[in-house]
Amino acid sequence: MPPGDLFDLTGRVALVTGASSGIGKSIALALASAGADVLLVARGADALDAACAEIERSGGRAASLPCDLADRMALKACAARASARFGAPDILVCAAGVNLRAPMLDVTEAAWDATMRVNLDAPFLLAQRLAPAMIAKSLGRIINIASLQSVRAFADSAPYGASKGALAQLTRAQAQAWSRYGVNANAIAPGFFATALTAAVADDSARWAGMAARTFIGRNGGLSDLWGAALFLASRASDYVTGQTLFVDGGFSAG
Repeated sequence: MPPGDLFDLTGRVALVTGASSGIGKSIALALASAGADVLLVARGADALDAACAEIERSGGRAASLPCDLADRMALKACAARASARFGAPDILVCAAGVNLRAPMLDVTEAAWDATMRVNLDAPFLLAQRLAPAMIAKSLGRIINIASLQSVRAFADSAPYGASKGALAQLTRAQAQAWSRYGVNANAIAPGFFATALTAAVADDSARWAGMAARTFIGRNGGLSDLWGAALFLASRASDYVTGQTLFVDGGFSAG
């Protein structure tokens, strides 16, 4: 393959969860711009339709699959419908996430369970259902959105951190199981990006500036900073990269 074609996703099909906003939507836009047909999955049908329209205005192809990822039956039905529009997905990006913040002693069982269902169970179950078709084609890419909290603890965020630590390990297990069949699994661990999930922090200007100061680059992330990592891990450019967690954090984790 000529080097210039390494990042070309023409003919590929990507399913992206959490695609109605934030990191998921941004990665979906990037994959579509590289030629992939993109299935957008999230709870809100209206927001998904708006994201689809944005991709189509830019010349891409997209379809929405509304789904509550915390509902296992709905998730299984979503996976069963995933091949109806463009064919079986060979790229899976698991970007949906929840962070129900509370001090450790105030974390409820319901909050713990809700976090694990979306942040960990959904990536596991979706990959279990989509990987066989990838294996049959000897071509697949799984990209899980991990976190700085995969490797360090943050206050009032125990369920989220636990789920993201487990997601990084799930990624390694998926890589060990499937890479020999052409299905590579990797994770992206974003640093500090302004999204709905981080609004409680980003809206505190002093705290947000303090986080930027702790990066090597001196600023927090913009969503476009994730495009290169996502395209690399989704494409043939990463044929010999698997089981890794790529930190896109301006150097925060290296400090």
